[in-house]
Parts: sequence; structure tokens; C-alpha cells
Amino acid sequence: MPAKRKSKRDPRLARAGVSGFNKPKRTPNHPKKSHIVVAKEGDKVKTIRFGQQGAKTAGKPKKGESRRIKMKRKSFKARHRKNIAKGKMSAAYWANKVKW
Repeated sequence: MPAKRKSKRDPRLARAGVSGFNKPKRTPNHPKKSHIVVAKEGDKVKTIRFGQQGAKTAGKPKKGESRRIKMKRKSFKARHRKNIAKGKMSAAYWANKVKW
């Protein structure tokens, strides 16, 4: 009889309450940060909280949005470009991907 392999679920996923690695989740009850993700790149794993709770972000581009919203998004991306470029292990990367 072949032995069944049981893959052990990483305890960091359960603690963060996310469904898997690199899958962000909203945290409405956290006092400061709006999202959490357990980021994994290669064999490195890191829990990252990101995004200001209650911030008025531009969100994803929508048809017919105002020039002000477009400029707000552009400014955020320019201001954080260096940190976004650091990849999955930075909070700026996830804020850019999820909130902007």
C-alpha cells in the first residue's frame, strides 16, 4: 500500500487567515493596516501588513474616471517606484497591486 503524503500547511497561513501564499486579504478590524499577505519568493516566507486603514485610494482604473483620480494613482506609483520594484517581499509592491 503506497504511503499517502500529507502536506503540512504552513502555520503562518493560518495565523494570518489567508488561503495561500501571495494571496492578500482585507483586515477591516486591524487598527492601522488594511490588508495582510503571506508573501513567498523562493524559500523565503514573510508576513506583510500593508495599506492605510480607511485611506481613500484611487483603486483600479475605471472607464470615465476623473483626471484627479488618474493623477493621484500616477503620483503614488511615482513616489513609491523604488520600493515597488523590490518585488513581492515589500509592502509597497502589494499596496500597488491591490489598492492602486
